[in-house]
Amino acid sequence: MSIKYIFITGGVVSSLGKGLTAASIGHLLECRGIQIAMLKLDPYLNVDPGTMNPFQHGEVYVTDDGAETDLDLGHYYRYTHSPLSKASNTTTGQIYDTVLKKERRGDYLGNTVQVIPHVTDEIKNRILACAAQAANTQVVLVEIGGTVGDIESLPFLEAIRQFRYERPGDCINIHLTYVPYLKAAGEVKTKPSQHSVQALREIGIVPDMILCRCEKALSDEIKAKISLFCHVAKEAVIDEKDVENSIYEVPIELHRQGLDEKVCKLLGISSPPADLSRWEKMLHTVLHPKGKVVIGIVGKYMDHQDAYKSVFEALHHGAFSAGVEVEIRRFESDRIVENGSVEAAIGGCDGYLVPGGFGERGWEGKVLTAKYCRTKGIPYFGLCLGMQVMIVEFARHVLGLKEAHSTEANPNTPDPVISMLIEQKEIQNLGGTMRLGAYPCRLKPDTLACKAYGKTLIWERHRHRYEFNNEYKAAFEEKGMCFSGTLEHGSLCEISEVVDHPWMLGVQFHPEFKSKPLEPHPLFSDFIQSIVLQKRAKGL
Repeated sequence: MSIKYIFITGGVVSSLGKGLTAASIGHLLECRGIQIAMLKLDPYLNVDPGTMNPFQHGEVYVTDDGAETDLDLGHYYRYTHSPLSKASNTTTGQIYDTVLKKERRGDYLGNTVQVIPHVTDEIKNRILACAAQAANTQVVLVEIGGTVGDIESLPFLEAIRQFRYERPGDCINIHLTYVPYLKAAGEVKTKPSQHSVQALREIGIVPDMILCRCEKALSDEIKAKISLFCHVAKEAVIDEKDVENSIYEVPIELHRQGLDEKVCKLLGISSPPADLSRWEKMLHTVLHPKGKVVIGIVGKYMDHQDAYKSVFEALHHGAFSAGVEVEIRRFESDRIVENGSVEAAIGGCDGYLVPGGFGERGWEGKVLTAKYCRTKGIPYFGLCLGMQVMIVEFARHVLGLKEAHSTEANPNTPDPVISMLIEQKEIQNLGGTMRLGAYPCRLKPDTLACKAYGKTLIWERHRHRYEFNNEYKAAFEEKGMCFSGTLEHGSLCEISEVVDHPWMLGVQFHPEFKSKPLEPHPLFSDFIQSIVLQKRAKGL
């Protein structure tokens, strides 16, 4: 059987949740035994989001092969088992970069290079490359970023129009739109969806299915109206209302309306019914917790909803495994220093997490957080920069190196306990030049890390330029710091632990990128479990 393709577009407004919807559809197909692959097409001109401000773009998700990608790939990872690599995210910048390099080499034999066919052909090549990642792929889900009507999206929409024309019977389009409820009028309005579909049809794409984002379930009358005006079968108009408790309810809600059955029918795929038993069991735990833990996250992008998306989700996963719910409190690290009292600024949480980040801003507030946790015996989890913060705090207040710092924040520090790799110092460009992707790490037996993982060799994903300076290693170990994880066949310190502390651990990598609701990351699970045990010991 030929590979089938599902193209997912969005209309009316951005931030409707195309990535979450695409991931949910992928999950439902996998629950029917169908092998999938997923691709995000991003219309912006940046080559990748690696140099983009988190306030602009949100989280940068990193794959095993070192691709810096859109945060929607995090949704793909958490909901599905799709292969994820550089072939899973394509931007306009990458497309034009490839086309222009081909033109310079003379690959186009002197022809005028145009959007059609050269740019659209390259987009189609990327779709095929995604399909070719695994030999047994049956369905490829392609999410097109942006909104129908955006100038930036037009080449991608034209490419999928051509792709579908060239493969009749193998492709469908699912259009995600918005059906608002006007409280003053007391009415649900379908006109925005009608205009969105009209714009899509003007491009030459007729949707096979319309998913309607809405606050409340739509009536049959409203669905019939959308069906009539948008030229889509009534049974193919599905509402995707806001879920009440957890984003992990979305696949269940879509399945209840028969979405996966309808998709298989449209594509001509024969498969057994979806087995959602494991997902439903996980959701039961989510909806019926046996307690609560409060985690404070101290970062410098806390006002942005998506800057630490994978961190938030990984904490929830760890809570699922412990049978509790997690309340996340966000703290801007700058405001801790301004407040003057760490206790007043961030007190009241059961544990604290300092996530990754770049630049000088916010350092001192994070250092104060690490000191607060170390001296008070409060569980602390440092991710990437969060580990470096933990190292700097320990150097200043335990080793007595008062001016210890990272050379990223203070290039002139007399004690550079965190410094740039020698090979990084020669690099001028910022994009794609960090230590990126999965690396092996060897764990010391009988350490927090080794007990959490249950093995001595692990693979984790990195995204950073600065490392622990091994010239200070002996001094740290003498004062009670254990470097429990080291780069396999190397000397770089990947995991650090404070020995005489209930749970204070930092990692140079990003474990949040490898956590799923059904497969919580072991470090996040252990972090939450340590807090649960600590609370029980105190009778809380």
